[in-house]
Amino acid sequence: MTDFSGRGVVITGAASGMGRLLALRIADAGGRLALWDIDQAGLDRLVGELAPRGVQTVAVQCNLASREAIAAAAATTLEALGEVDILINNAGIVSGNNLLDISDEQIELTFDVNALALFWTTRAFLPAMLERDRGHIVTVASAGGIAGTAKLVDYCSSKFAAVGFDDSLRVELKRRESAVRTTVVCPFYIDTGMFAGVTTRFPWLLPILDPDEAVTRILRAIRSNRARLIMPRFVYTTYLMRLLPVPLSDWFMDFFGVSRSMDQFTGRKH
Repeated sequence: MTDFSGRGVVITGAASGMGRLLALRIADAGGRLALWDIDQAGLDRLVGELAPRGVQTVAVQCNLASREAIAAAAATTLEALGEVDILINNAGIVSGNNLLDISDEQIELTFDVNALALFWTTRAFLPAMLERDRGHIVTVASAGGIAGTAKLVDYCSSKFAAVGFDDSLRVELKRRESAVRTTVVCPFYIDTGMFAGVTTRFPWLLPILDPDEAVTRILRAIRSNRARLIMPRFVYTTYLMRLLPVPLSDWFMDFFGVSRSMDQFTGRKH
């Protein structure tokens, strides 16, 4: 079991959405928090929300697209918390456009934040976890890391990388007989604003997920050392669909509305 009470917890993308909700819930559980985000104003608001809870908190403005910025944020975090027991790689970005309509720079940014940052944050904290033989690395990926869809070529590709990162790291840690655990989270769209405008054809099968319920399930998965959390359960059928001939698999994705789910996408407005 992974306990939050008294543990040092890093949450990337903490200023809004799922990161903010995770921070509030982990604070209620007694965790000591390092909140990372590029949005300083959002971090300041979150620190204000957390203040009445009386938990140790450090807010670190960090551009997760920069390896140097991540190294500096890690140093600041360790100085403030002493130890990091749980790393929640939650930050992510989405362009939500066709491949030929996004810039080279946007593609690189998507991979920097959604995929490469996982390497730099984990490499910053994993050595000490291995030395203590205790810790937990959480990767918030996506159902889009299991099956791709239109207008998400860069996003899904980066999330496929995130799922592969977790799979390989989990096996590597087992080979070392380490007690450090990993959890990968693969949700369908969550109603946080990041994917505003997306649609689902069959909400009773593939609902747009409620953020509070999603956070509850994520925290339960971390506490129980669950290796993989996929939400909702219908997403598991993706594994079966991928065994079908490609035209049939594509037909199912279109029938269930996944292929057209981004047609009305607007995204979060800043």
